[in-house]
Amino acid sequence: MKYMKNKLSKQLIFLIGIIFVIVFISLGIVLPKLLINVSESSMYTYLSEPLKVIESDIDNKLLNTKVAYLYIIDDKIVMNDNFDTLKGFIDPNKILSKMKGDYGKFTYHHQLYYYYKIENKNITKIAISDDSYINKVRGEILSAIFPIVLLTCILIGLIMVIWISIIVKKITKLKNKIDNIDNPDYHHKVDFQTDDEIKSLALAIEDMRLSLINQEKLRNRMYQNISHDFKTPLTVIKSYIEAVDDKVEDEKTALKVINEQTIKLDQKVHSLLYLNKLDYLKDSKDIKIVPVDMKKIIEQEVEKFKFHRKDINFEVEIPQRMKFYGTEEHWETILDNILGNFMRYAKTKVKITIKQNKLILYNDGENIDEDFLDSIFTPFRKGMKGEFGLGLSIVKKTLNMIGYDIIVKNDKKGVSFIITKGVH
Repeated sequence: MKYMKNKLSKQLIFLIGIIFVIVFISLGIVLPKLLINVSESSMYTYLSEPLKVIESDIDNKLLNTKVAYLYIIDDKIVMNDNFDTLKGFIDPNKILSKMKGDYGKFTYHHQLYYYYKIENKNITKIAISDDSYINKVRGEILSAIFPIVLLTCILIGLIMVIWISIIVKKITKLKNKIDNIDNPDYHHKVDFQTDDEIKSLALAIEDMRLSLINQEKLRNRMYQNISHDFKTPLTVIKSYIEAVDDKVEDEKTALKVINEQTIKLDQKVHSLLYLNKLDYLKDSKDIKIVPVDMKKIIEQEVEKFKFHRKDINFEVEIPQRMKFYGTEEHWETILDNILGNFMRYAKTKVKITIKQNKLILYNDGENIDEDFLDSIFTPFRKGMKGEFGLGLSIVKKTLNMIGYDIIVKNDKKGVSFIITKGVH
């Protein structure tokens, strides 16, 4: 599917353009309207101040010629010399008829005028001017604001361009890193100086890369171990078949060995299929979780395993009422694999205890090597006696699937597997 690339630099230029348009609209249309109230307030002050110093005569030398003054005493109107020349004023009475309050504005001959009136006893003083003063004030404000705003916008634009160029370079590095995620010769070191979200993303990508490398190594090692684990019984079976053909081994002994190796091979295939089944069930989320009778399940498992090694003493301490969840099949699989492991390593004792909502399984065998302890649940990891297996991996995944967790710790003498309720 084809698509057009819209680079961040183009997006930034477009964004800056929109910002400039908005700023200029604000300065050219919105701000002047907002300044009207301020300008009119200043206009009324401009008109009223001279009126406060006028007594009974109009002194043209003290008055601004852009302002017309009316002086009314006992219904007699006195005006200064510039009144007739102020934008075509002819009849003062028509002007007075348009004044509805102490101050305000009116339109005369298509021109806007402002006035201010002061009354002292029988004397009324009026100042009148057109809107040239307001336009001048607004123009001065805009002329002062516009260069500052323009310079500010330019500086902000430059800062944004520099900032986005840094972001684009970082994103380009991340893209190249992802494109070369499986290239061991690529320089994958994260050298971003700023500790921000992009650096966090780069570190997360690096963690993912290392995780993929580890998974690939684990997968390769697992394939090798699976091949070795499956090849051994097949080699034994093949050897005994050839021995029977060459008449160096009797058929009865060969069939016995072949049967044993076939059972081992079947168990390994069954474990591998069950492990894949766990992955499927976990992804499908179709998991049945119900209360189970743990006391009954443990007693059945002990009865089954105590005949494997009659030299081992089983000790069971289980309260009558202790709730565990899952299914009997889940817990039988878990206990089968743990106790099957114990049968290989225990010396004289296996103890199963439930206390404080924990299921503790202990055997008095040798301590587990600390280097192996961290990866004991990894599938097909070679064990302490050089064996490969999936049992403990099945235990871990089954427990996680039904909402439990398991840890293994070395005791002073022996090893304990501790099952606790996890987050589900």
